[in-house]
Amino acid sequence: MDYKHGSRRYQTLEMLGPEHEFSVVDEELKPMPVVDLIIKRLCGRIKNNAYLSGFVFCNELQKHVAEFKGITPFRSPLHFEETMQKAIVEISDILDGLGMKLLGMGMHPTLTLDEVEVWDHRNKQIYDALHQVFNLRQHGWLNIQSYQLNLSYYNEGEAVKLYNRLTGILPYIPAISASSPIYASKVGAFVDNRLHFYGINQAKIPSILGEIIPKPIDSFETYRNLTIRQYSADLIRAKAPACLINKEWLNSRSEVFRFDRKAIEIRIMDEQECIKSDVALSAFIRALMRGLMEREEVIYPHLLLVNDFHAVIRDGLDAKVCHPEASTARDVCRRLLDIAHDHALEEEQKYLWIIKKRVEEGNLSETIAKHIQKRAQRTNFTDAVLHIYSELAEKLRKNEIYG
Repeated sequence: MDYKHGSRRYQTLEMLGPEHEFSVVDEELKPMPVVDLIIKRLCGRIKNNAYLSGFVFCNELQKHVAEFKGITPFRSPLHFEETMQKAIVEISDILDGLGMKLLGMGMHPTLTLDEVEVWDHRNKQIYDALHQVFNLRQHGWLNIQSYQLNLSYYNEGEAVKLYNRLTGILPYIPAISASSPIYASKVGAFVDNRLHFYGINQAKIPSILGEIIPKPIDSFETYRNLTIRQYSADLIRAKAPACLINKEWLNSRSEVFRFDRKAIEIRIMDEQECIKSDVALSAFIRALMRGLMEREEVIYPHLLLVNDFHAVIRDGLDAKVCHPEASTARDVCRRLLDIAHDHALEEEQKYLWIIKKRVEEGNLSETIAKHIQKRAQRTNFTDAVLHIYSELAEKLRKNEIYG
C-alpha cells in the first residue's frame, strides 16, 4: 500500500491502514475472473491499480479477487468506515449491471482450484516465479482472502516495541476473526481453514513463513537477519527467480514490517462479512495495543504462542490454550477486550460491541457453520451454502453485521 505521508511523521498507532480482499461472484457464487475488465472500465486500460475517490481498487493473484484500500490511512475509524463502504457501493453498482456482486469471508465456499484464473498482466513474472517455486494450484494460494491492517510507527524503538507486543496477542486474534468454515463445498476440519492452508502453502521454503507467529526482535537489523536475509538465502539455494530475492513483502509471517510506509502489517485476520466488522477489528487491535504499549512487557515463550495459535485455528474460541492467565481462547479474548475497552478512544468504543458479540456468541466461522447446519436440515447442504453466503454478500453491500 503506497501511503502518501508527505513530510509528516505519524505517531505510533495514530494511523490505520486497511487492505480488504473480496471475491467477484455471480448469483450462484461462481467466481468471476473480471477484475482486469473492471479496472479497464474504470481507467480506460488494464492496470494493477485504479485510483478512485478516496480509495484504490487493485488486482490480486486471482483474477476474481480485488483488493480495496484507502488512498491514505485513517486516523478516524468512522472516516475509515465511511470511505471504504463508499468504495464497496461504487464497485457494487458497476457489478450489478453485470449480474455480479462482491463476497467477503476468508475462503470462497464452493470454488474449485481448476476454475481459478491467475492475474496475467503487469507483474505476471512475479506470479510465474511463485508458481515455479511453490505451485500456486493450492487453496493456500488461490482460495484465501485476508483482511490486513497496517499500524503506523514513529521510529525504530517504538516499532520494535510494537512488534514484540503484537507477538503476544496475534495467536488469539483468529479466535475472533475466523470466517472460513467451508471450502470446496465441504466443511473444513478447522475453524480457520484459511490459516491452515496459509500455513502449508510455502512448505518448500519454510523460512518465508516461519511459524507464522514471529519471535521477538531487538532491532530492525535482527528482523532482517531472521526473515528477509534468511529466506533470500534459502531461495537462492533453491535457484528461485531473482525477482523474489531480498523482497520484504515476501515475508509471510503474521506481522511484517513495511519499511516503505513506516508500518507493521498484520496478516492474521480472515476477511470479514462487511466493512463495519473490519473497522471493529481495527479499532479493537489499536485500542488493545495502546494499552499494551503502556504496560510493562510480558514475554511469553515462543513455543507456547505457536502451540496456542494452532489450537485456535483448529478449535476457535473453545480452544484449550497454555496461556498463563486463561484456559481457553475465549478467556484470553475476554481479557484482551477488557484492555481494549480501558484504552479505547470514543470512536473506537462504538465498535467494540461487535468484538464482544464475536467473543461471546462465536466468530463468523462458528456462526456460519451453525446456520448452514440448521438450514441443511430443512433443504440440503448445497442449498444451505448458497443461501447463507448469498446473505453474507448482501451484508457486505449493506454494511451489516451477520448473526
